[in-house]
Amino acid sequence: MTDKTMTPEDVVSRLRSGMTLGIGGWGARRKPMALVRALLRSDITDLTVISYGGPDVGLLAAAGRIRTLVAAFVTLDSIPLEPHFRAARQRGAFELREIDEAMFLWGLTAAAHRLPFLPVRAGLGSDVMRVNPGLRTVTSPYEDGETFVAAPALRMDAALVHLNRADRRGNGQYLGPDPYFDDLFCAAAEEAYVSCERLVDDFGTALPQTLLVQRHTVTGVVETPNGAHFTSCVPDHGRDEAFQRMYATTPWPEFAERFLSGDEKAYQSAVQTWHEEQQ
Repeated sequence: MTDKTMTPEDVVSRLRSGMTLGIGGWGARRKPMALVRALLRSDITDLTVISYGGPDVGLLAAAGRIRTLVAAFVTLDSIPLEPHFRAARQRGAFELREIDEAMFLWGLTAAAHRLPFLPVRAGLGSDVMRVNPGLRTVTSPYEDGETFVAAPALRMDAALVHLNRADRRGNGQYLGPDPYFDDLFCAAAEEAYVSCERLVDDFGTALPQTLLVQRHTVTGVVETPNGAHFTSCVPDHGRDEAFQRMYATTPWPEFAERFLSGDEKAYQSAVQTWHEEQQ
């Protein structure tokens, strides 16, 4: 058996400035936040980030680590627009390639199958084509002759995802209501790193459809209890709405100084202290 377990620092040591980095999850749901926080403790920058964006994008944008962002949205779910992303975008801190959610999905699918693009109807007749002048259309070679958008493959140097459970070989299981395309992120990347709430020796009688990520697409596995905080990772934990509201309204330097100046253990301790202060 190949043991692929790593620490967050091990994962970050394999990343480099200038990489194209995919980040799984969706908005403020099941994001690999412990790995993102470890990335922030490094000097890695100039990243192209591909994400159904949430606070992962907000943190990296506020810290000035993003050169280009490819996203369908950047939201905190209960807070519609991620505020630190918005502030960074408004000051022109990075390039944004905003595409339709379906185009994003088919871009991941194309990359997972090592195709240069996949044809989709999404985007036709919308401003997606105007704000992304690099997009191209293709014509069906069959009798219908229909025109489609050629959604480009979203290839990545590395992907980071977070799941409820994983084993040491790299198989990953989700227990919540949605897979959030994390399997496609792993398959679309040259290397993929899975953080999880808990490592298990086996998945017992788990339903096959919950075994989302397969070991052949995974480079490393990290056990990070509460590692999706402050996003949700149900049923292990919900989104920390009180902390999220504080994050959204706190100036970036102040937030970073209190919560991001130490390692992951220090972060979790600082979060616990903050909650105690609110009681």
